[in-house]
Amino acid sequence: MSKPSRRANRQAILELRKKKKEAEKKLRQAEQGQGVILTPGAVISNGKSRLKDVAQESQARQEAVSEQVRIFRNQLPILLKRLSGIKDPRNAKKTKYQLTLLMIYGILSFVFQMASRREANREMSLPMFKQNLKLLFPELEDLPHNDTLMRLLERIDVAQIENAQLDLVKSLIRKKKFNRYLIDGRYPIAVDGTQKFSRDYLWSEECLQRNVGKSDGEQKQYYVYVLEASLAFSNGMTIPLISEFLSYSDGDTDTDKQDCERKAFKRLAARLKSEFKRLPILLLLDGLYPNGPVLEICGNNHWDFMIVLQDGNLSSVWEEYEGLKKLLPENRYQQKWANRRQRFRWVNDIEYYYDRFKKQIVHVVVCEESWKEVEQDSGEVVTKTSRHAWISGQALQPNIIHQRCNLAARHRWNIESEILVVKRHGYQYEHCFSYNWNAMKGYHYLMRLGLTLNVLAQYSECLIQIVREKGVRGFIKFVRNTISGPWLDAEWIKQRLAATYQLRLI
Repeated sequence: MSKPSRRANRQAILELRKKKKEAEKKLRQAEQGQGVILTPGAVISNGKSRLKDVAQESQARQEAVSEQVRIFRNQLPILLKRLSGIKDPRNAKKTKYQLTLLMIYGILSFVFQMASRREANREMSLPMFKQNLKLLFPELEDLPHNDTLMRLLERIDVAQIENAQLDLVKSLIRKKKFNRYLIDGRYPIAVDGTQKFSRDYLWSEECLQRNVGKSDGEQKQYYVYVLEASLAFSNGMTIPLISEFLSYSDGDTDTDKQDCERKAFKRLAARLKSEFKRLPILLLLDGLYPNGPVLEICGNNHWDFMIVLQDGNLSSVWEEYEGLKKLLPENRYQQKWANRRQRFRWVNDIEYYYDRFKKQIVHVVVCEESWKEVEQDSGEVVTKTSRHAWISGQALQPNIIHQRCNLAARHRWNIESEILVVKRHGYQYEHCFSYNWNAMKGYHYLMRLGLTLNVLAQYSECLIQIVREKGVRGFIKFVRNTISGPWLDAEWIKQRLAATYQLRLI
């Protein structure tokens, strides 16, 4: 018998819970009757382990570790070729660890989600962990102290680490690993900025600054801000590309104007064009970017784009859209997507003027959608609505609306999810691994490489089942715990790693 509750409305709460369950069941049945097929989200299994004995567990652990390492080793030649080209400023006669070994060690510390330099020193130096790592990576004859890596990152050109990341992505593009996820033959790239971390003291001259607190108790805060660009595919896979750090020195110090996200975007766009000169790109941008200079950059670089258009942005464009849509009743399209009814309206070839005499031609599309769900407060089935608007770089037609809006523009959220993952799911994005600006950036680039390797493992055919069963963090923990213990059969692992391997993504 349940314990008596002090709440007077306990019975009402129980009745509401029962009512919501019944309403949700009826809604699901009604949607199924209408032919609605909802793709279930990634839910970690709540069941007991399917492994029956220690032998099965040992086999599962070895297969998980070997498959993840095969993915890493498959990309290792590309990484080593670029990383070995970094100029080593150390005295060769006093150098114990090669530069490439230190880089591999740094990448692995993020692959296994070590929370800090101290944790990496403590965990990765354990005898069993070292022995298994040497089995998996014979190049690692011995593991260094993480401070050795930090001192190296302080002195080298850390941009070469990011170049290794770009080389890896270029190799995957050349091998056509992403072809099935393209949007009209273009690679969707999402761009978004985020704060890395902040301090109440100036630890590096490159830090941005702001005033926080109320006017009577304001104090200066110094922070690191990064503009990130990543491939954002419709299946959820997000591959890091370029990080552009905002720096106080890149602002206009004469007028006391700091660096900002829009200035950083110009630098990032130039780098993106330099690295991917002929790559067909579809930029996915948020509501900060619908302006003349950004549209001009996209036009000059021959990039397509889908940019969020908020109600308060580009008033002249909105006026043109509202006036012309009444004259173009044929520019509409309706569809049912999963459990949502969508109504699209668009107007092509709107002239947008800026800087007095400059002009850009834009295309505007608005999506109004509705769906039914159970209200949490009342348990009643209610109709919800939402509205989305974008500026398109390509004239809109009914046959491309779904692909551009639902499979491309809405997946700009992929980079928001990626930022959430690196901040909250084990990659320690907001942790300052070093108070040296150059080393801090170096650790950031190593983290992005480690994230890329884990994403490739997450979406590989050979590991997708165990990732779905345990979740991404559970899988990484499973692999890390396996390497920490006496689970690996040396001969079996050597044979497995020696076999021919080809990365296949889902």
